[in-house]
Amino acid sequence: MTVMNVAKFERFFRKAGSLDVDKADLRRYSDFVHRKTYDLLLMAQAKAKANARDVIEPFDLPITKGLQQDIHAFRGLDDSIELEPILQGLAQLPPLDLAYGEETPAKLPEVIGGLSVALARSFKIVDPTLKNPQTKHWESAFALFDLLL
Repeated sequence: MTVMNVAKFERFFRKAGSLDVDKADLRRYSDFVHRKTYDLLLMAQAKAKANARDVIEPFDLPITKGLQQDIHAFRGLDDSIELEPILQGLAQLPPLDLAYGEETPAKLPEVIGGLSVALARSFKIVDPTLKNPQTKHWESAFALFDLLL
């Protein structure tokens, strides 16, 4: 990740969750994005199959009310940070049984942005005084998201 991109992520986590992150955190964040993107797309595939379709569309993604609110919050933050192009690069489409619709890849960066806002906020829910997340905080956050998504 370039120095400029690292600075954008640092600024994003400061704005979204009042957190100070470093390069090790960004590696953990990248792992989080890949895992949760796969999980969301896997469930989207199940929905598409249940509806007898052979293409995964954006409306198949399991977007909850809370995640939708975080997507909106991301849009507001992203206006000043311009993180979406970076998230586009992180939004890898894993090979699944079904094909992806044309609009699905374009939708993923803002969904990942919403997940990122939720992630940053989750640290503060677990520990309101947290400033610099450590490995144990990341592991707790991952466990929460694995439980819910």
